[in-house]
Amino acid sequence: MAPSSVVVTIEKPNKFSLVEINGSDSTLLLEKQKAVSPKQFTWFLFLKANRVFACLSWLPMALKTMFLSVKKRIALSDVSEEEAKSRRLYRFIKVFLFISIFALVLEIFAHLKKWNLNMIQPWEVQGLFQWCYMTWLSFRVDYVAPLVLTMSKFCIVLFLIQSLDRLILCLGCFWIKYKNLKPRINGDAYDIEDGSSFPMVLVQIPMCNEREVFAQSIAAACQLDWPKDRILIQVLDDSDDGNLQLLIKDEVSLWREKGVNIIYRHRLIRTGYKAGNLKSAMACDYVKDYEFVAIFDADFQPNPDFLKQTVPHFKGDPELGLVQARWSFVNKDENLLTRLQNINLCFHFEVEQQVNGAFLNFFGFNGTAGVWRIKALEESGGWLERTTVEDMDIAVRAHLNGWKFIFLNDVKVLCELPESYEAYKKQQHRWHSGPMQLFRLCLPAIVTSKISVSKKANLIFLFFLLRKLILPFYSFTLFCIILPLTMFIPEAELPLWVICYIPIFMSFLNILPAPKSFPFLVPYLLFENTMSVTKFNAMISGLFQLGSAYEWVVTKKTGRSSESDLVALAERESKSLNEEKITRRHSESGLETLNKLKKQEEITPLKKRNRLYRKELVLAFLLLTAAARSLLSAHGVHFYFLLFQGLTFLVVGLDLIGEQIS
Repeated sequence: MAPSSVVVTIEKPNKFSLVEINGSDSTLLLEKQKAVSPKQFTWFLFLKANRVFACLSWLPMALKTMFLSVKKRIALSDVSEEEAKSRRLYRFIKVFLFISIFALVLEIFAHLKKWNLNMIQPWEVQGLFQWCYMTWLSFRVDYVAPLVLTMSKFCIVLFLIQSLDRLILCLGCFWIKYKNLKPRINGDAYDIEDGSSFPMVLVQIPMCNEREVFAQSIAAACQLDWPKDRILIQVLDDSDDGNLQLLIKDEVSLWREKGVNIIYRHRLIRTGYKAGNLKSAMACDYVKDYEFVAIFDADFQPNPDFLKQTVPHFKGDPELGLVQARWSFVNKDENLLTRLQNINLCFHFEVEQQVNGAFLNFFGFNGTAGVWRIKALEESGGWLERTTVEDMDIAVRAHLNGWKFIFLNDVKVLCELPESYEAYKKQQHRWHSGPMQLFRLCLPAIVTSKISVSKKANLIFLFFLLRKLILPFYSFTLFCIILPLTMFIPEAELPLWVICYIPIFMSFLNILPAPKSFPFLVPYLLFENTMSVTKFNAMISGLFQLGSAYEWVVTKKTGRSSESDLVALAERESKSLNEEKITRRHSESGLETLNKLKKQEEITPLKKRNRLYRKELVLAFLLLTAAARSLLSAHGVHFYFLLFQGLTFLVVGLDLIGEQIS
């Protein structure tokens, strides 16, 4: 081919052609281009049309598949137990939905009739229906709109106060990062060669029917790097399954044969849930020989150096009562639900706990992954069974007695997130009803305590009222009730900055501690509004001492392990093969128990199904009805917010988020 020649390639479906043109024949090149261009354009149009038709043919199939899935879910799902018990809120929302549907039909009829009642005089009204509609508009403007406007302004004020609180917390977190403020260890480290220099530490693992995770939690606790004669591990088993009790006993015996100082305790009278379990364990005579107690829930797996990173902080600081570590999650990327939970909890630890620990020396104990000074527990009254948030209860009482807390953001303990919406919903109900129970019980003690006025104000107004009561109240009232209501009462319409700008900005701040979750900014905002109905219902039940406030349901675990855990487990197993086989008797008995357990499960298999959540479904239709009404008023942002929020409620109500059970 000559150097001066030019090659033109014309691409067609399933065909390529080459035309060689000499550099001097420029006219031939132009003529060839003109001859080919219409054909290329035609093929381009055919290709685009093919893609459009393929998309159009795919869309009905996708809608049909989704409809069949929803139909199957409705046919096979059960109504949750919590939904069956809490009927008041459900009935209120259902009545609100029926009124909204009636109002929507009325508004559509008036819109189609093109009634402009602002231009009509009373004597020009034609027909009874038009007169009724005009009477409703007059009543709405004079009486309904002012009431709704007052409610919305009140909720907006609460919303702004809570947003300001979050902003201040974030600024405090930025300041901690900028100044590199971290808790420091006072004094010299413990002498590694002299085991007697280490304090006595008690490790407690409370559990109840934790079949999936008991082995890995016991194994992690038994591998804590601490002198063996200075540590005791208590496995506090409240399981009511006899076979599971045998398995846990066998696991404890196995580690005891390896030289670990570990004991198994089982209560005959299992009252008080976790608080009763811990209270019973602290009543043992040998506890007086120990100075500190570390607590781990059954799904928590501390690193071997956990005690060496936490216990030394107590040295040289006799007023320090609690050292709290951060949680990390082995299944945070399992599904959309765990990703959204990870955003919330990262903000809780990175911002709320760290800032409160650094500037106030007080925060709510997380119930696990923490080390207490036993003297602080005893002087504060020990574990009490009066609420379902025993961890927050003991933290408040210790704070009232003058004990200080520190939070270690760099010390992380691996655990699990609930993977099903049912488990997450029950967990959130307990977490939001318990604080209101505690507030009722602790308020007199807070007012009469000897702590400073500023600390009392922080406890009452920030810790309890703002973050535990006001947050779920305005979230549900403003975005799930008032916003759809204002679509039918345009005189009380909410401004865009309330429903769009500030919520997105606050969600952006919440996601900052988990930067990899930025693609989930909008789903996070919508899901948090969806969870407001559960949190509001829990807050009301705890505040007014309703029956569901005293329910305690153990969060379901799956027993997942990270890749590093599996590698470590393999190394431990290979190492144990070279050791003396002193555990054969225990492994054989455990195998027999496991076989009996499998036979029992084959006889009575457990039927698990995804559930329906009626409050979420009714709210979904309410918001979608309000979205349809907003179209008549040509509301852009309002329509899209209500549409996507309604669809989010629908997805959650059908239990299509989180773990799916076929």
